[in-house]
Amino acid sequence: MSNIIELTAESFQQVISETAPETLIALYFHTQQAPECATMTPLLEAKAAQYAEHLLLAKLNCDVEQALASQLAQQIGLQGIPAILLLKGGAPVDMLPGPQTQEMLDAAFEKHLPNAEDLLVTQAQQLLSQGNYSDAYTKAKQAYDINAQNSKVKLILADICLNIQKADDAEALLSTIPMVDQDAYFNNLKAKVELAQEAKDSPEIKQLEAEIEKDETNFDAKVKLAVQYDQVGRKEEALETLFSVLQKDLAFGDARKMFLDVIATLPDGDELAGKYRRKLYSILY
Repeated sequence: MSNIIELTAESFQQVISETAPETLIALYFHTQQAPECATMTPLLEAKAAQYAEHLLLAKLNCDVEQALASQLAQQIGLQGIPAILLLKGGAPVDMLPGPQTQEMLDAAFEKHLPNAEDLLVTQAQQLLSQGNYSDAYTKAKQAYDINAQNSKVKLILADICLNIQKADDAEALLSTIPMVDQDAYFNNLKAKVELAQEAKDSPEIKQLEAEIEKDETNFDAKVKLAVQYDQVGRKEEALETLFSVLQKDLAFGDARKMFLDVIATLPDGDELAGKYRRKLYSILY
C-alpha cells in the first residue's frame, strides 16, 4: 500500500483515526494556482519514499476539496497555500506555512522521523531476518559510517558479522559496547562469538597445519586446510592459503574455483574481497 494518498472529505476521518500513532502524517495543502506547489510536491514525495514505513503523505488538493480545505484552514489558522500540517497520533505536532526548500523540509521532518542511522538499522534488521546477509551488512555498515558510537548500530552489525563468519569483526565491535548498553542481545551475541572463536582451532585444522609445516609443497593439504579455515570463518587465512597454491600452480585442482567461492561469500564492498581479487588478477594478467 502506498504511503502517498489523495485526501478527500470522505477519507479524512478514516485516515486520521486508522493511521498508526507512531506514523507521521504530512497533511499537504496544495493548489494548481500556486507555482510553489510544483516545486514542493516532488520534494515531499521523495521524502515519503525515503521513509516508507514511518511517513504518510496525505495530499489535499484545495481546488478539488474546497469545503474540507476551508474547514481545516479555519481550525488551524491557515493563512495561505502551500502549507504542511504534521500530525502524530491524530494530533498536530508542527506547522510548515508557505513554500519550503529541501533544507527546510529536512530540518522540520528530522524532528519527528527516525534519524538516518536508525532507519538503516531497521532496514538491516529486516534483511537479516530474511537471511539476506549481504544487503543487511551494507545497510548496517552505512549506519556505522554515519555514527560509529551508536551501540544499536554496532550490535546489529556484530550480529550480521557472525552470520557471515566474521567473528573477529563481531568481537571487536562488541568490545566497544559500553556497560550501560550491554543488554540481553549483547550477551547473546557475546556467547555466540565465544563459541565461534573456540571452533577456529579444530583438531582437523591443527593436523593439516602440522602437515603443511613439514611440507610446504603439499598442495592437497593446503586446499583441505583452506576449506576448514573457510568453514570456521577464517576467511583471510583461507584465501591466503589458496593464493599460495595458485601462485605456484594456477590450475591445481579446484583451488581457483574455491578461491572465488570464498570471495563470493563476503559481503558487497568488503575490503578483503577487493584485496584478494586484485591479488588473483596480478597472477592472471
